[in-house]
Amino acid sequence: MSPFKTICLLLLPFLAQAQDTEEKIRQVENGLSAWVTFDSVAPTRGNILQRMKDHTVQGVSIAVIRNYKIDWARGYGFADVEEKRPVTPQTLFQAASISKSINGVAILKLVEQGKLQLDADINQYLKTWHPSADSGKITLAHLLSHTAGLTVHGFPGYEVTDTLPTVEQILSGKRPANTKEVKPAFAPGRRMQYSGGGTTVTQLILTGVTGVPYDSYLQKEVLDPMGMNGSSYTQPAPANKKPLLATAYYENGKPVKGKYHVYPEMAAAGLWTNPTDLAKYIIETQLSYEGKSSKVLSPAMTKTRLTPFLNTESALGAFIVKKKYFSHNGSNEGFSCVYIGSLEGGNGFVIMVNGNANGLIQEISRSIASTYGWTDLILQPTVKKLAQQPADSLPRFTGKYGAGKDVLTVTQQNERLYLSVNGSNPMQLYFNDPTHFVLTEVPGDLRFDKTATGYDIMVKQGGWEQRFAAIK
Repeated sequence: MSPFKTICLLLLPFLAQAQDTEEKIRQVENGLSAWVTFDSVAPTRGNILQRMKDHTVQGVSIAVIRNYKIDWARGYGFADVEEKRPVTPQTLFQAASISKSINGVAILKLVEQGKLQLDADINQYLKTWHPSADSGKITLAHLLSHTAGLTVHGFPGYEVTDTLPTVEQILSGKRPANTKEVKPAFAPGRRMQYSGGGTTVTQLILTGVTGVPYDSYLQKEVLDPMGMNGSSYTQPAPANKKPLLATAYYENGKPVKGKYHVYPEMAAAGLWTNPTDLAKYIIETQLSYEGKSSKVLSPAMTKTRLTPFLNTESALGAFIVKKKYFSHNGSNEGFSCVYIGSLEGGNGFVIMVNGNANGLIQEISRSIASTYGWTDLILQPTVKKLAQQPADSLPRFTGKYGAGKDVLTVTQQNERLYLSVNGSNPMQLYFNDPTHFVLTEVPGDLRFDKTATGYDIMVKQGGWEQRFAAIK
């Protein structure tokens, strides 16, 4: 056999793999479907670029993991529209609450080194701030699993020109901090209540025990060993990263003032990263969980990290899904993201968006899971009844509705109603009965509530409800 034929035979498996991957990319890109379908209408599949337009999203970045390797990573749209700078696999997004997962790795590394104890009272590690005296015994395990009973769910961040508070000021709720004091709401260990405030306590503990700035410690001891060399916890972002930073955008497509917010709450929300780097974290976690790697944590400690602490889902910096996957999502001002990795088999994905668009993230997630045959991850669309609304009844619903700084605007075009959120692209209302309706872009149930003077809009998403009152 000639050397040329030998080389061709050796290349065949790689070519076949590449062709398979390209086909899967094509399927993912063209397989997006809304969270809801209607009983009288056949479901449709959408292209990712079109659905980005429908959701008023400027940029998306995706990485997919198959068999403990990154199968592919691609960017779509713009990292910055004004600069005409496209999203690439190297573009950095704010990881928001996904930051908590990497923080969990850092804290448990200190536990493994004997510098911290998982079940010790945290007061022995705190010198410059302490929770209220009646808090009860709070441990690191409580803080990492959101079972410490502490307040402050999340953080809005600061404009780039703002004076940034210290961690102690954040925890005490003292100016220039823009959030309330982190304090006990109930006894630790009673139940799970998500608390970015509790995660920020671990940031203070880490710097106090190591004597090293939080971002420096995470870079040297966690990010770099996992190969996450493009990522950084430094806030504001270092100058050499700025050409790679995605600009944050609101629902109406306008950029956040100053391009993005700054988060001194680094452990809870401060990581700048991309899907490729997060995929490396997922793969290292998977290999360590199976006893095949220990770049940062030993297999035993990784098992501890991914073991639910109080309920069946909340582990130490990650959430366990269906006992088969570890995951976390996140949402900062103008950014949304999610990652999910399998506990066995080495599969998963990361999606990052420079907009607040969890609906689009769900559509992409559904398309990836369907394409790769991860059937237990496929969130089947909800089937709703589609009701016809008499055209002469539509004008009564048009107008503006407000809740806080958010404004919903309902307009009529021909015989259809459309809703815009804070000036976003109009989304069609699909009625289930005379007053209940849904939007295909945003998961949730909505209804027009009759009032003495007209109508309000009630929005229900999961366990969250919000009334938007008519603006006269």
